[in-house]
Amino acid sequence: MLPGPRDLLGRPLRDLRISVTDRCNYRCSFCMPAGERYRFLPRREILTFEEVTRLARLFAGLGVKKIRLTGGEPLLRAELPSLVASLAAVDGLEDLALTTNGQLLEQHAQALAEAGLDRVTVSFHSLDEAVYRRVNGLDLPLEPVLRGLEAARAAGLGPVKLNVVPIEGLNDGEILPIARWARENGYVVRFIEYMDVGTLNRWRRDDVLSARRILDRIDRELPLEPLEPAHRGEVARRYRYRDGGGEVGVIASVTEPFCGDCNRARLSAEGEVFTCLFSKAGHDLKGPLRAGDSDAELIERLRRLWQGRDDRYSEERTAALEAGTFRPAEKVEMFRIGG
Repeated sequence: MLPGPRDLLGRPLRDLRISVTDRCNYRCSFCMPAGERYRFLPRREILTFEEVTRLARLFAGLGVKKIRLTGGEPLLRAELPSLVASLAAVDGLEDLALTTNGQLLEQHAQALAEAGLDRVTVSFHSLDEAVYRRVNGLDLPLEPVLRGLEAARAAGLGPVKLNVVPIEGLNDGEILPIARWARENGYVVRFIEYMDVGTLNRWRRDDVLSARRILDRIDRELPLEPLEPAHRGEVARRYRYRDGGGEVGVIASVTEPFCGDCNRARLSAEGEVFTCLFSKAGHDLKGPLRAGDSDAELIERLRRLWQGRDDRYSEERTAALEAGTFRPAEKVEMFRIGG
């Protein structure tokens, strides 16, 4: 087998996010704001499970070890456990995970675990019922998500992780309550700086709570100490509680970008490959795949694409913010390619 490709900055391809749908049952302000008009992909334009699995095998042949299923909301895709079972059988894959808002998780957790899913991460932005309903944009309740977390743990989809995006004036008061609650209940939290993914969220730097401020708030009540990275390319900076009561992490894409170690590609539901979360456009694989390209031809397309990659948007954005020259640019929306 040929060695996996490296991009122009020497970064290998190790991690693949696969979006299985662009639809979502939430309207969170930082991703898919309510009040906008959305055109969703018709079924014929979405990759079939067979097509997804074939492409996943090719990515694995180029060095991908981890796959995460995303959306939109992936649990809206019918018969998802059958895709999980196919992906779990891909040679070379070491980790198969899923990110969900958790509203439908209770009814699917056991089937996903039985199909071969390893882990689940739940987007979880408030413990306060009123705040939670405001964050999701559709006044949906928190209780089904709490039941979903327990169902995931009972099914063995752990350790269950929580992704939290604190935003000034929206849910910034939830940092300590969530950290404390997760620690007491055995969940692992990742606090993620609010990012300028897409353009519909009308991102402003003033709305961003920095990783340093987040950690300081937690550390004042629950003292922390840093952990060594588990592997190169790990995007979260991890900390453990000094009393041994679990860990917490922060993802600081805005204030401390980590482009230099990014080894992640994204496959959209309509079969486009994105080499950066902040890309403006993707690279079509569905067309060549459905036109009859062989595996060798598709692999060569992917190899050339990765070898030509030079993305470092977060570093460039941070430099522009510091210089006062940042201007918002059009980018693909997060619900189309997964977070």
